[in-house]
Amino acid sequence: MEEKVDSGKKNFFKIFYEEISKSSFTIIILAIFTGLILGGIIACATTKEIYDAFGESFSTGIIESLKFIWKTYSSLFRGSFGNPKEMVDSLFSGDSALIRKAFKPFLESLVVTTPYLITGVAIALGFQAGVLNMGGEGQLFMGSIMAGWAGWTFKGLPPIIHVPLALLIGVLAGALWGFIPGWLKAKTGSHEVITTIMMNYISFSLSQYLITGPFQDPNESFKTRFIEESAHLFRFFEDPLRLHIGFIIAIAVAVIAWYVLYKTTWGFEFRNVGLNPDASKYAGINASLVTILAMTFSGAIAGLSGAVEMLGVNFRAVQSLTTGYGWDAIAIALLAKNHPLVVIITAMLFGFMRQGSRIMQINTGIPIDIISILQAFILFFIAAPAIIRTIYRLKNPKETEPEVEISVSGEKL
Repeated sequence: MEEKVDSGKKNFFKIFYEEISKSSFTIIILAIFTGLILGGIIACATTKEIYDAFGESFSTGIIESLKFIWKTYSSLFRGSFGNPKEMVDSLFSGDSALIRKAFKPFLESLVVTTPYLITGVAIALGFQAGVLNMGGEGQLFMGSIMAGWAGWTFKGLPPIIHVPLALLIGVLAGALWGFIPGWLKAKTGSHEVITTIMMNYISFSLSQYLITGPFQDPNESFKTRFIEESAHLFRFFEDPLRLHIGFIIAIAVAVIAWYVLYKTTWGFEFRNVGLNPDASKYAGINASLVTILAMTFSGAIAGLSGAVEMLGVNFRAVQSLTTGYGWDAIAIALLAKNHPLVVIITAMLFGFMRQGSRIMQINTGIPIDIISILQAFILFFIAAPAIIRTIYRLKNPKETEPEVEISVSGEKL
C-alpha cells in the first residue's frame, strides 16, 4: 500500500510536466519569454557602450549587458503601466493631478490597445470563416475618414444621435470595403489576399485625395476639418488622459464576436466553412453566402475601429501613408489563434508594448523598431512550436492524443 502512494506522488509531477508540455498556452508564454531574451540581445548588440564594456573585460561586458537589458525592459514596463510606487503614492495623496499623471501611462496603453483590439477581432472573424482578410488597414482608413465626414458635416445634433450616426457611417464604409473582395471571391473565385491588398491601395489613394481635396480644411493644408464636439466619444477623465468609451466598445465587440461564433447557428456555419468549405456545402451550408458575410462583417468591424479612433482620439484626418493597425491586427489574430476573447489579451500585449516603447526610446536611446523585432520573434516561435519544445525540452503530445491545428484555409497543419 505504501509503495502505491509513493508511486502516485512521483507520477503526479510526471503527469503535471506532461500536461504543461502539451499546453499551447505554455508555448505562447515561452515564445514571449524567448522573444524578450533575443530582443535584449539585439538591443545590446546595437549599443556602443556594451562593446566598450566588453573591451575592458568579459565579465564587465556581461554585467553591463544585464544592466542595460534591465534598464530597457524596466523602461518599457514603466512606459506601459507606469511607476507602481508613484501610482500608490498618488492614491494615498488624494491629489487628482498626481493621480492623473501617475496613471497616464497605463490608461494611454488602453487607448493604444483599442484599435488593435477591434481590428484584431475583425481579422480573427474572417480567418474563422476561412477568408484571409488582408484589408484591415484599408477598411480602417475608410471607416475613419467617413466617420470624420459625418462628424463635421452634421451640425446641431445632440451627442446621443451624432456619435452613433458617425460610428454607423464608419461601419458601413468598412463593410463596403469588405463586401467587394468577399463578393469577388464567392462569385468569380478571385483570391481575397490579392483583392483586399488592392483595396488597401485604393483606400489609401482615395483618402489622400479626399484629405487634400473635398475634405480639406480651408485654413490648413493636408488636413481635414475638425469634427463637431457633439461627435466626440465620451472620455472617462479630464485632460491629459484620453481614455474614452471606445475601449468599452472594443471589449463588447470581442465578446459579441465570441458569442456569435460559438453560440449561434451563424457562427457554427462560419467556423465550418472555415474548416472545410466542401463538407459544408455537402451539409447544406451556403458557403458563398458565408464568405460574403464574413468579409462584410470583418470589414464592418475594421471600419468601426477607424471610426472609434477618429471620434475618440484624432478628431480630424491628416495625410499619412498608414497607421499600421490593420497589418499588426493580422499578427494579433494569429497569436490569439483567431479566438475573439484571446484577442483581448494579444491586443493588449501589442498595445502596451507600442505605448511603452516611446519611454524606452527616451531612456535608453533604443529605436522603437525593436518592438517590431520583439513581435516578429514571438510570432516566429508561436508559428514554429517545435523550436520552443526543443529549446525547453518539452514533450510532444502523445500519438493517442494528437495535437491538431487547423489553418484558416481549412487544412490540417
